[in-house]
Amino acid sequence: MKILLLGATGLVGSHVLSLALADSRVTQVIAPTRHALAEHEKLQAPIVDFNHLPDEAALWEVDAVICALGSTLKAAGSKAAFRQVDYTYPLTCARLAKKWGCSTFVLTSALGSNAKSPFFYSRVKGQLEQDLRLLGFDSLTLVRPNVIHGDRQKVRLGEVVVIRIISCLSSILPASCQVSPATNIAKALFEAAINPTKGVRVISSKQLI
Repeated sequence: MKILLLGATGLVGSHVLSLALADSRVTQVIAPTRHALAEHEKLQAPIVDFNHLPDEAALWEVDAVICALGSTLKAAGSKAAFRQVDYTYPLTCARLAKKWGCSTFVLTSALGSNAKSPFFYSRVKGQLEQDLRLLGFDSLTLVRPNVIHGDRQKVRLGEVVVIRIISCLSSILPASCQVSPATNIAKALFEAAINPTKGVRVISSKQLI
């Protein structure tokens, strides 16, 4: 099986990459990035400019796409930049993969994603989900974690504070409001790609605890 992994250098994406490279069912992982990755016999990691992606079969002709691209408003620097990373890049990649015959797309979305949400973050996530549905993949899985917990290379102070608050209140919070371990998200993404289900499937935050 050949997998295209978007966001391989991020917290969740790096866990997905480890799973994919270690699994005998996967013959090749294509992970386009802006930074070099460690070499592996099953890994092809071209350096790309996501604003000018090549339309070549060698990059997009895969069995499944796993998208772990994502940013924050603070990291992106503006709403426009955030939308570019969390909406434009994933949708452009999805369209190219679909054009070259890919049948399965798996997305890291977010709890509360809704195209009509009054909150910008949730609205962008919801709009991406909505437009991915329109592409007509045989299998589309939308994984919706809450705040993601894991060891990031760059500490997100706001995220750390929220995680601590949730941890303190974990005994009284519903399952859907618990933090989502990055390793669990990665496993859900990978398994959805390896064993795709027909149609659209949503994996909620409470399934990621």
